[in-house]
Amino acid sequence: MSDDAGPGSHDPSCEADDHSELLSTLDAHDLAVSVTPDEATDGDGFDFDATADPAETFPQSVASGGPTPTGVILWTRLAPAVFDGGTVGVEVATDEDFGNVVYSGVIADDQRIRSHDYTVKVDLDGQLASNREYHYRFVYDGVASRTGRCRTLPRPDESPESVRFAVLACQNYHNGYYPAFHRVAEEDVDFIVHVGDSIYESNDERFAGPYTDDYDRGTSLPSGHERVQGLADYRYLYRTYRSDEFYQAALESHTLIVSWDDHEFVDDFYWDDRRDAPAGNHPRGDDPEFMTDLVADAMHAWWEYMPARVEYDPEGDSLQERFRLWRDFAFGDLVTLVMTDERLFRDPPREAIPTVDNVGPHREPPGRTMLGEEQREWLIETIAGSESLWTVWADEVLTVPFRLGSGPLSVYPVQGGWDGYTRERQRITEAIAAADVDNYVTLTGDMHCYVAAYQQSSYPGRVSGGAGVAPGERIGVEFMTPAITSLNIAEALRLTRGWRGRLTESLLTWLVTKMNPHIEFFDSHNWGYSVVEFTREDCTYVGYAVDKTTDAPDAERSVVAAYRTPEGVVDLEDVTDEYRE
Repeated sequence: MSDDAGPGSHDPSCEADDHSELLSTLDAHDLAVSVTPDEATDGDGFDFDATADPAETFPQSVASGGPTPTGVILWTRLAPAVFDGGTVGVEVATDEDFGNVVYSGVIADDQRIRSHDYTVKVDLDGQLASNREYHYRFVYDGVASRTGRCRTLPRPDESPESVRFAVLACQNYHNGYYPAFHRVAEEDVDFIVHVGDSIYESNDERFAGPYTDDYDRGTSLPSGHERVQGLADYRYLYRTYRSDEFYQAALESHTLIVSWDDHEFVDDFYWDDRRDAPAGNHPRGDDPEFMTDLVADAMHAWWEYMPARVEYDPEGDSLQERFRLWRDFAFGDLVTLVMTDERLFRDPPREAIPTVDNVGPHREPPGRTMLGEEQREWLIETIAGSESLWTVWADEVLTVPFRLGSGPLSVYPVQGGWDGYTRERQRITEAIAAADVDNYVTLTGDMHCYVAAYQQSSYPGRVSGGAGVAPGERIGVEFMTPAITSLNIAEALRLTRGWRGRLTESLLTWLVTKMNPHIEFFDSHNWGYSVVEFTREDCTYVGYAVDKTTDAPDAERSVVAAYRTPEGVVDLEDVTDEYRE
């Protein structure tokens, strides 16, 4: 093996990568693409009993997503015991009392509703005005759902003064309660951006923490196994997660822009080029036929339960032509938001210990990738060509290097992030630096931490291809959103409670920032969410902690950190005290 290839590496550029077996398997799936409702007539009837309990008919409530300047996707699910055919109505109004209904339609495809686990997804693109808030509801058999609130995008030629995102990630149902979602529902934000791990594919304690037994959040997969085995298990998990009242409140209140990470499939999901099959941390992860079926089932269930606008061409010859999770959103001329798929085209993890010498780009073969060539070049072109004031990459995993240790004794433990794909990161970073992109921001998740950091053209040491100690030019900033509930570093070490938490929280922050000079702030002792606002003057990140041990709307909330980046300047200003007042 050559030195350039590096320990434990293989050259993916020499392997098949057409995803042909997954494409063939997906051909057998009737994926839940959104439908356009039929026009409502006077005889359709949207009358309902205002005293009826909506939860009995719509047990997972409602949600909206996939915004465009002229519409959104609306979602609900009907209770199987209640649904007996007939039409499902949908109404959209400019006011909460539905005094000014601007759209009404009906869905009458009984078979389709039943075949997709009684979920309903309707596409209203072309029906609504831009940059507007609307209220909506579904009606079935004289019962109305709870009222949802949705928002359309500004037109590309509009100039909004601001846009606010609630940024979310990593919500293991077993490992805590969801009061953070209640706080998100109350936030004055325009959209929710979810960067992945909206379910966890396990019924056991593999992803649990030392205090998981404190929560009454048990589940039982239909297959009887502890890890997902197929479509019925994935559907069960989505139904269970979406049964939480606080999660429902957040999705009722704000329109969702969503991606996926590994746990929507299996832990550490990647693509095995040698076998042209998915693989990952699953008891049958080395069985290509099983894993191909499992990933197809995971995609099927995700599409049923997520109101996502994803490009789908059933006639496409390759997976890239058939299905594209990667996409971009324009919020007028203020923000371009880019979302990527970092799982379906990801090469296997490194086999070598991630030491300073082993993680450099020179240790990786040229074809090694997280995104795949087509998606990577699209990402670079989209970011480099953005004409918006702010250009934002919603990247599911940590983008900047993360080192533990000092000098040659250091390791880079987050190999599921871009430290595991340093050659491709270098290609992306150098292209963005060369394009001189102004006001570049990455929003990340996956690591279950709060991070405020600088994106740089290079970093000290060999992790970005250099050998010296001088940092490169600052080209942007990164903000990581914490986990809603999932296990973080401090909890895994039993350091989050009592005197241990008080003593170690600031110590861990100090250690990580000293080891990583480009990281201005780090916290792994709390859970919650973040709000990121973009204006003509600046970008502001506020990371909130919400007590996941309390299953109540008044669970304690506090500000962990707040940072502001002025327009036109790559600088992180600590404004935490301003938000704690």
